[in-house]
Amino acid sequence: MDDNRKVVGRFAPSPSGRMHLGNVYAALMSWLYAKKQGGSWSIRIEDLDAMRCPRHFADEIIDDLRWLGLESDGEILYQSERAAVYLEYFNMLAAQGLIYDCFCSRADLRASSAPHSSDGTPIYPGTCRRLTPAQHAEMLKIRRPSQRVHVPDEESFFIDGNYGDQRCNLQRDCGDFVVRRADGVFAYQLAVTVDDALSGVTEVVRGCDLLPSAHLQIFLYKKLGFNPPRFRHLPLLTAPDGRRLSKRDSDTNMDYLRANYTPRQLIGIIMHRAGLCGAGEELTLDEAVGMIEI
Repeated sequence: MDDNRKVVGRFAPSPSGRMHLGNVYAALMSWLYAKKQGGSWSIRIEDLDAMRCPRHFADEIIDDLRWLGLESDGEILYQSERAAVYLEYFNMLAAQGLIYDCFCSRADLRASSAPHSSDGTPIYPGTCRRLTPAQHAEMLKIRRPSQRVHVPDEESFFIDGNYGDQRCNLQRDCGDFVVRRADGVFAYQLAVTVDDALSGVTEVVRGCDLLPSAHLQIFLYKKLGFNPPRFRHLPLLTAPDGRRLSKRDSDTNMDYLRANYTPRQLIGIIMHRAGLCGAGEELTLDEAVGMIEI
């Protein structure tokens, strides 16, 4: 990317429930990295699936962030309101011959012998890409298709701000991926790429569980004529037994955290868990910014 651009960061939660400590950690770190560089920071609500993401969960997330002192510098975007925008860029991919119908279900993929990516996701073997026109017509009588992007047999490379060099072969290691579901809802990879690009995001700070997605998003950035951002992926916070934190963990969700800690205490806890300060410290946001190294 052009390093002369003003830094723009963002936090983009999926409002399927109350935030937990891991979500707040990602929000705080994305804010800190943006502010350390004199940049702006905004909130985007990734509520593509409106049935799973009722608006009251989004309202709670925004309130929790404000309680911590994290205010969006720009308009808060709701992906559920942006289908027309995503359609425009979906059509751009289709015009390049990159889109095809896929009739495979998740059960089909689980039952197949398809290899899996590093995050455990089955790598799509391109089954429906090879359908004849007659086969496609027959499948349309049975099932409504999703739409996938055909990725090339080529290497993807970027330098992550935390994990360094990242390389993969798009076809072998990622596979063709869904950009529109069978119910017509646009999928995460397309929506996040379009929204980050149109919002001028220059730096994406998020959990390392999303690291493989960066390759797919960089591919879309290039096909849509956008300049990719920098990526910085963070180690995930875990429970004492080593398992990944969940919104089901009552002692780490924001109901519990707000009832038992002040914002300064919670910032101190997060910075300690990130290895940036000692245990028991209470910190303001300004003090936390001073601990960040770029």
